[in-house]
Amino acid sequence: MQQMTAEMRECIQNCQNCHSVCLSVAMTHCLEKGGAHVEQKHFRLMMDCAQICQTSADFMLRNSTHHSHICAECADICVDCATSCEAIGDMDECVAACRKCAETCRQMAA
Repeated sequence: MQQMTAEMRECIQNCQNCHSVCLSVAMTHCLEKGGAHVEQKHFRLMMDCAQICQTSADFMLRNSTHHSHICAECADICVDCATSCEAIGDMDECVAACRKCAETCRQMAA
């Protein structure tokens, strides 16, 4: 069994944080704000982001041989979510969490 690297531990933490932030922001901030914050495409993207981040963390925690391509998909979805949140505005915490997660997931995918 391969030992977990410091980079993988950091990526797991970033994925778990992004999951928490996206889910929390969507269920509180976005639902309270309404309008563009709850537009179907954006809201579904936030839910997709939260889920893939949790999934990526789980794959890495299990030392799955499939974690690299799951992380690649996670990075793509996180970038899309960050872009959408930034376009809507007033979602800086989500944008930052998504970008940080995307960065470390790209490293895990390489």
